[in-house]
Amino acid sequence: MQTIWLGGAEWLAVLRMGLGLWWLESWRHKDKKGWFERGTGIAWAADVAAAHRWKAVGTGFRLIVAPHPKVMAHVVVYAELALGLGLVTGFLTPVALVAGLLLNLLYLVLMIHDWAEQGQNAMMALISLVALFAMAWQTWSLDAAIGLFL
Repeated sequence: MQTIWLGGAEWLAVLRMGLGLWWLESWRHKDKKGWFERGTGIAWAADVAAAHRWKAVGTGFRLIVAPHPKVMAHVVVYAELALGLGLVTGFLTPVALVAGLLLNLLYLVLMIHDWAEQGQNAMMALISLVALFAMAWQTWSLDAAIGLFL
């Protein structure tokens, strides 16, 4: 593959790190006090799930998330942090890419009525797929440095 500046593997690493920075920004701008102390994030998601056009979303939310709102708030917020750090550093990259893809698909389904959210989550999911199938952990990553996932 010919490119002007970096090689293909390096550009994939840049793409992987950019996705990681996107996850870190998602974590950074969250009102953690609201999510953890007041339950605003889960309360908002509960309203969205209750009004969702697919009844399975509301049912799934009531069965899985609603019984454990504080735990789920921590899972969501710290998952975004872990995904960002894993992708930027290239540590456990395939795991982070699959987990991020699943989280983006979950967000995409939850926010199916919101075009702005759909675009962001669809793009992040697409980048995850490209980085996963192109094995974007081969360059500039802790995985490569310690010989994981070769």
